[in-house]
Amino acid sequence: MSNSYKDLIAWQKARTLVRDVYAATRHFPDDERYGLTSQLRRAGVSVIANIAEGQGRNTLGEFQQFLGHAKGSLTELETELIIAEDLSYLRPQEAKELPAKCDEVSRLIHGLMRSLSRPRSSASRN
Repeated sequence: MSNSYKDLIAWQKARTLVRDVYAATRHFPDDERYGLTSQLRRAGVSVIANIAEGQGRNTLGEFQQFLGHAKGSLTELETELIIAEDLSYLRPQEAKELPAKCDEVSRLIHGLMRSLSRPRSSASRN
């Protein structure tokens, strides 16, 4: 496994997702600055931060736990995107692309979690 969270594809894709969420929320109504805009940004940042923090922990179990937190934040983000779409705050292209990027990050996190739970051969433990 890499020594840097920056090498994880899940982290890289989550980074792109956060940038896209920030770009999409720039045109939200001013009265949403402390509401939905803030919630969407916070949830997006939480996804990438939990991936990074988990990778920096001491055990695989801790890493898996933080990946679980990242998936929870991603689900929150997806729900908030649905609300933003319902309120017509997202442009049509954003309403299509952002959920697709969430799905991609979710699959990557799930795959990473699955790879961490596989039994290691005795040769790889040494």
